[in-house]
Amino acid sequence: MRLTGDFLVGTATVLLALTLAADACPPSDRAALLDFKAALNEPYLGIFNTWSGTDCCTNWYGVSCDPETKRVADIVLRGESEDPIFEKAGRSGYMTGSISPSICKLDSLTTLVVADWKDISGEIPACITSLPNLRILDLIGNKFSGQIPADIGKLGRLTVLNLADNQFSGALPSSIVNLNSLMHLELSNNKLSGEIPSDIGKLSMMSRALLSRNQLTGPIPSSLASIYRLADLDLSMNQITGSIPDQFGSMPVLSTLNLDSNQLSGEIPTSLLANSGLNILNLSRNALEGNLPDVFGPKTYFTTIDLSYNNLRGSIPKSLSSAKYVGHLDLSHNHLCGPIPDGSPFDHLEASSFADNDCLCGMPLRTC
Repeated sequence: MRLTGDFLVGTATVLLALTLAADACPPSDRAALLDFKAALNEPYLGIFNTWSGTDCCTNWYGVSCDPETKRVADIVLRGESEDPIFEKAGRSGYMTGSISPSICKLDSLTTLVVADWKDISGEIPACITSLPNLRILDLIGNKFSGQIPADIGKLGRLTVLNLADNQFSGALPSSIVNLNSLMHLELSNNKLSGEIPSDIGKLSMMSRALLSRNQLTGPIPSSLASIYRLADLDLSMNQITGSIPDQFGSMPVLSTLNLDSNQLSGEIPTSLLANSGLNILNLSRNALEGNLPDVFGPKTYFTTIDLSYNNLRGSIPKSLSSAKYVGHLDLSHNHLCGPIPDGSPFDHLEASSFADNDCLCGMPLRTC
């Protein structure tokens, strides 16, 4: 049988079309993305203008696919970016609308970042917890509201949960402690209330927990101290009560502890100020009392110690002069008394660091 040139060309065209179709994302993923796009309005940059054509794996802004399966794996849309599209427009991103539940049809999704668009609102679709491969959920810097999905703990592979700078309310769901892979928990600047789950220490992989500027109440769970990797803990600007757990002083990796602007009482654990790994400690604006522990030494290295606006009494420990380094020290607005020690770090501090105490004296205040 003799094959004509037209037949061969036609066959090649069909094969090429089949190959291109095989390399494209599935129509169901494309449809889900178009539903996602339809629920959002981005008026200035035109990033969604690239979401056209049949292949959502190629040149769709912020979308990437698994190279083998061609399923949509990542959606990364950041309103604060150094991408040329932002530099050309000379502005940061702005977007309104909400997240369509169709996002849940992308069941190979590992990353969902819709961050810093300022005005996206509505709730997180409840079905988001059905995405079995989701590792990063980052919605920072919008106006999302409602509660964090009650069964968020089903996302067993999640490593980053960043919902900061939104308007989420309600309590932290108890299932959050089941996020076995979670490393970064960022919920700051919302309207979250209620107590921190007492068994939050089950989050054994967590290195950062930022929950400041909410309306959280109740005590600081002592189980936090059992998280070996926890380096950065910020519970500031809440309504947390009770004392600082003694166990915080023996946390081996903790370098930043911000507990300021709460209703904490009791004494500062001696072991906390003796923890040589701690670099930043802010306990200001609480109701802490007792004396300052005299536990500083050559291994003490603090970038910041802020103990202002408490009810601390007694004298300033002389051992602070033996510290390797203390950058910023604020002991103002307490009930301290006696001479301010000589030498570093006191010789580079302003009078405001010691203001409004009962009877402190010596440089940089009046002489004793």
